[in-house]
Amino acid sequence: MEDPGQKLKQARERLGLRFREVQEASEKIAEKRKSDKYAMVINSLSDIENRGLVPTLHKLYSLCAIYRLDMDEVMEWYGIERGNIPEDSELAPTPRTHLAHFDPGDRREVRVPLSLDPGIDMSRTTFLSRMIQRWGRLPLIMLQPGAPEAQRYGFVGADDWFMYPLLQPGALLLIDDTKKRVTSGPWSSEWERPIYLVEHRGGYVCGWCVLENDTLTLLPHPLSGCSPISFPWPQEADIIGQVVGIAMRLDQGRKRHTHSAAEP
Repeated sequence: MEDPGQKLKQARERLGLRFREVQEASEKIAEKRKSDKYAMVINSLSDIENRGLVPTLHKLYSLCAIYRLDMDEVMEWYGIERGNIPEDSELAPTPRTHLAHFDPGDRREVRVPLSLDPGIDMSRTTFLSRMIQRWGRLPLIMLQPGAPEAQRYGFVGADDWFMYPLLQPGALLLIDDTKKRVTSGPWSSEWERPIYLVEHRGGYVCGWCVLENDTLTLLPHPLSGCSPISFPWPQEADIIGQVVGIAMRLDQGRKRHTHSAAEP
């Protein structure tokens, strides 16, 4: 694999820039950003290109700006792939429900099936993995229906059982933040009743909502064993939006039962 320092050197030489010019440009960036962390010196530039010195985050920003490089790509030269963040975040489970800050303009790609067995019957439940003939890559932005600017993401905490089993701990939630008005039904089933992500002073919680006078009450799923929560409205609670999509595992209940059995 080609050394990242050499790639930066090639980018500089393609633009016909000398070390002195790069240093001067970085000083202008530092002045504009009001931080000396963006400034480069000639010795450091030489060490980055020839001695494997890894630039700091601010200096890497300056080099990408000066060389007209994509910062995500340059970080990959150094073995850091931003697209791995969601996957690696699963190694550090979080107990509380929270917003997941995914960029709607994300240019990363995901591996998706491009070709299925032509004999597949989509009207029947199928083990899809056996029917995939060809895999490919698709920009993540293409998987987002509707207007990306109206969509945010939430994550149900590993210890959040408020809407279990409808929402399992660890579920990734698609939030439409244009849908904040609490509706009163009627609904033919629990699946039709809107679930909202609500921010309060202690964090976030997902649930069915009832708004009466100046009180917002969040109702848990009846099987969760949790109690309703009420907040003064709107002083102590803010509706982020309605849950319109869910991606989750279905085996999280085992963890709760195992944990409960292990308790004295």
